[in-house]
Amino acid sequence: MIRLAALLILALTTALPAGAFETRAGAAWVYDVTTGTVLLSKNADEMLPPASMSKLMTLNMLFEALRDGRVRLDERFAVSARAKAMGGSTMFLNETDRPTVEELIKGIVVLSGNDACVVVAEGLAGTEEDFARKMNERAKSLGLEHSTFANSHGWPHPNQRMSMHDLGQLSVRLIEEFPEYYGYFALTEFPYDGRSPDNRFNRNPLLKLGIGADGLKTGHTEEAGYGLVGSAIQDGRRIVFAVNGLANERERAEESERIVTWAFREFVQKTIAPKGTRISEADIWLGEISRVGLVVEEDLSLLLPSLAREKLKANIVYTGPIEAPVEEGQKLAEMIVEIPGVEPVSIPLVAERAVPRGGFTTRLRTAFGVLSKRVLAEIGI
Repeated sequence: MIRLAALLILALTTALPAGAFETRAGAAWVYDVTTGTVLLSKNADEMLPPASMSKLMTLNMLFEALRDGRVRLDERFAVSARAKAMGGSTMFLNETDRPTVEELIKGIVVLSGNDACVVVAEGLAGTEEDFARKMNERAKSLGLEHSTFANSHGWPHPNQRMSMHDLGQLSVRLIEEFPEYYGYFALTEFPYDGRSPDNRFNRNPLLKLGIGADGLKTGHTEEAGYGLVGSAIQDGRRIVFAVNGLANERERAEESERIVTWAFREFVQKTIAPKGTRISEADIWLGEISRVGLVVEEDLSLLLPSLAREKLKANIVYTGPIEAPVEEGQKLAEMIVEIPGVEPVSIPLVAERAVPRGGFTTRLRTAFGVLSKRVLAEIGI
């Protein structure tokens, strides 16, 4: 039987936001990494041309190779005629060059080098076609359900598609799984061999604004419009966002700054239940006791609209009664918290104590209770 118990968290009041955030981006996803809260989702699962933002997947593949020991930062890669022939934004590599892996990372992050991406693809997989196949396989295993890849650099192709949700998820992975390499995304300049003075600056407009921005990647094609995958951290809170379909560089810069300002200014993080707080109880079947407390296993912090006056609402959801034995700390239920202005948050609830299976007397009492209920039901009482 599914049990639903309405719950008001009375110790905290929140408020409805002054108004839903409206973005000029055609698609957007904004996520608070610290609390795991989706702040904004607009056409976030639509598969769109990602332009150079898809270079983040190429970097993920390279970071994984570094972590696994398949390559080193000081290892040098060959430059093929195909890589040299790449147009658009490049490192201006030629076939006599042997750039290091670290130089290629900087070339992709800062210079958005299409040639650098091909060098990485061929260095890791032999051909760019095989690398794209590996990108697709890895994307699937990472749960990037709305992404397909045809190349390593993001040039227009019918099969080069990513959703803003997937780009955001991938960015969180790069931040959390590869902290030793994430610092490259904050570089504002990389004058590789002095070859491209006009292309040595990072295109991310947020990096010099002093708002905690430290990544990740811009993108632009005629088909895609202007996009940006960004991240910023303030007072220990980190957000990640992905936007696409903006009209020009100025609009991309303005909209990205607006999103960062809104995400930090309009939401506050609060601890509303310390670890071990009893939230509710669950019925136990054939246990030494008939009910057990449901508690939060970690301090419960939520991201809340900063202007609120409405009480939070939550539902406790579990399938019960729960058959004994039950272990202390065993997950028994979910608390679904409804927060004004953002998506509901699911919090696991665990058993407050262990409940051993009852003895003969318990089973006899339970059987008698069940039989009594059946008899009363049959005679209409």
